[in-house]
Amino acid sequence: MSNYTNLPAPSPEQGLTNYLQSIRKFPMLEPEEEYMLAKSWVEREDTKAAHKMVTSHLRLAAKIAMGYRGYGLPVAEVISEANVGLMQAVKRFDPEKGFRLATYAMWWIRASIQEYVLRSWSLVKLGTTSAQKKLFFNLRKAKARIGALEEGDMHPDNVKRIATDLGVTEAEVVSMNQRMSGSDASLNAQVGSDGEDTMQWQDWLEDENADQAGDYEKKDELDVRRELLSEAMDVLNDREKDILVQRRLQDKPVTLEALSGQYDVSRERIRQIEVRAFEKIQERMRELARDKGMKVPAA
Repeated sequence: MSNYTNLPAPSPEQGLTNYLQSIRKFPMLEPEEEYMLAKSWVEREDTKAAHKMVTSHLRLAAKIAMGYRGYGLPVAEVISEANVGLMQAVKRFDPEKGFRLATYAMWWIRASIQEYVLRSWSLVKLGTTSAQKKLFFNLRKAKARIGALEEGDMHPDNVKRIATDLGVTEAEVVSMNQRMSGSDASLNAQVGSDGEDTMQWQDWLEDENADQAGDYEKKDELDVRRELLSEAMDVLNDREKDILVQRRLQDKPVTLEALSGQYDVSRERIRQIEVRAFEKIQERMRELARDKGMKVPAA
């Protein structure tokens, strides 16, 4: 799994069109094949099996990444973050749970992308309200539902409707729309110009796994994760909490070396504490989710 360099990677030099076409060469997996590959990874840490599971889902990662292209961030970087989330999903996937990898991976891919978006946009750093974050990630969808996606300055009636639907003020809708305007691309815009192979953005947004992904599409996963994370932090002791925050919840993570000096232990010990704290947080978040009647994937 560490051999990430063997994966196709989007880059300005390669071009997005070439990348999207290159990942089409990897075939989708049949359920039985996916199960056997996952078993090989879980039982023997077969890196070839893991690599095949990753490459067979690169199109899924790219498709999800395209849904975040309206935030003014480099598409290649968003796809790269999606691929990181995909790799994390493959690493943790348990084929005995009874669902397909695509269902499980979607949660990890979106989480990875959303964390990248939050790190990159100063207006949604920690400290802003949950409602503002919800507005940030749902404004484009809300505009599309009422046919206002192509509007620059929205009509007052549309502003009022979106504000009501998302539970924010009209001023916040106007301000957020102005910050994000200019970055929305038409779904019919072409990617490349290769004759009959020319694709449109919407071709990559079609969900080939709609039957598996329906529940996840309907949830505001960012708000769910933030709410559960805040409550779940109570399971950690002071050292675990401090290390996890410094390593995973800051814009610029503190190095293992710096923390080893701070706590007078080895770098490997810091890494072990970080991993264990993350596992404890995940388990507690799942417990809280079940208690609240939320549906989250098992890890």
